[in-house]
Amino acid sequence: MNKSIKIYIAILVLILVLILIADHNKPKPIDWRPTYAVNDKIPFGLYVFDKEIKGLLKNQKIEKISKVTPYEFLDSKYDADTLVETYTIKGTFLNISENNTIDDQSIKEIFYFVSHGNNAFLSMKTFPKILSDSLKIQFQSDFLQTDSTAMWMANKKVNPKKYLFTTASEVYFSKIDTLNTTVLGYQNNAKKQRHINFIKVAYKGGNFYLHTQPAAFTNFNLLKNDHYQYAENVLSYLPNEAVFWYTKGQNNEQISNSPLRYIHSQPALRWAWYFFLIGVLIFMIFNAKRKQRIVPILKPLPNLTVDFTKTIGNLYYQEGDHSNIIDKKIIYLLERIRNEYLIDTTKLDDDFIKKLHHKTGKEETDIQELVFLINEHRNSYHGSIEEDLIRLNNAIEKILN
Repeated sequence: MNKSIKIYIAILVLILVLILIADHNKPKPIDWRPTYAVNDKIPFGLYVFDKEIKGLLKNQKIEKISKVTPYEFLDSKYDADTLVETYTIKGTFLNISENNTIDDQSIKEIFYFVSHGNNAFLSMKTFPKILSDSLKIQFQSDFLQTDSTAMWMANKKVNPKKYLFTTASEVYFSKIDTLNTTVLGYQNNAKKQRHINFIKVAYKGGNFYLHTQPAAFTNFNLLKNDHYQYAENVLSYLPNEAVFWYTKGQNNEQISNSPLRYIHSQPALRWAWYFFLIGVLIFMIFNAKRKQRIVPILKPLPNLTVDFTKTIGNLYYQEGDHSNIIDKKIIYLLERIRNEYLIDTTKLDDDFIKKLHHKTGKEETDIQELVFLINEHRNSYHGSIEEDLIRLNNAIEKILN
């Protein structure tokens, strides 16, 4: 690692340390997202409500619907027998969310569930259109902002107190069906005008309880002063029966499965991770510029002539044709002498020996021995052919090497 890379890394480490020091005493920013998730401890989560619901709904069985839609849950509880044709469960369907999270098919099933003598409690800022059309209700938002909104129960015998909420919505019911609707709660706006925010609508054999202030059930309000009493008053209207609480999509189902999810959830660690990635990228860029490209290995072309010669030599040697090998070696030797030293090889006499001695610098006795062996073979001297081959080969090597 060269000096410049070390400097870059040192600068990145220094910046990272300074950021960590600056953020050490910085308070963690509050997450104000209205998730209405039962596992969220942020202001607009339902963690406290989830822990205290048994206290708010005393002596009532509470069953969470978190894996399926309301349609799938309620339809599975319906007995389609022609003699029965009713639900095997009885109670109240409950849902608290920022906006409508229930699909149309499930809304139709909830209507059918309520028509069989059950109830439905929905607390949200926007209701499904099919519901508002069927129950003949309308709602709207008051765009006049106010620091606090007072909310109270219509029946003073339930609780005459007004509760001031700083996180309330401006949504209220602007039109209701007075023949089938009972007003249960009010709120005021910036001009102190009274608006309806909680109603009970009779539908065939059951009732719909509609509430426009879901924030009243969040962590922020349940832990603030005595606001939990307002949530308790609202829920006190529910019949003392089983409650089927729909939480699908509100229980952190979309939590990431990434191994880095904790790092991304912490701002300091998230920025440290980003700086690490940036540092690695910079290191790769600068390191790539300063390194020579890989030089490909080029294998030399094989000497096919040498291979061929070895093959032919082995063939002659295996057949025991030593005389033929001697002839070939003599031919090769004389050819090389003619090409390299330009000496006539027609006569291998003393004149030839002297010329070869002067041009090669080899011992004259060695050259004489070589010429003697060549002439001896040419004169068809019959001795040990194998020994002659060895002697001739050694003599040739002395001259050529």
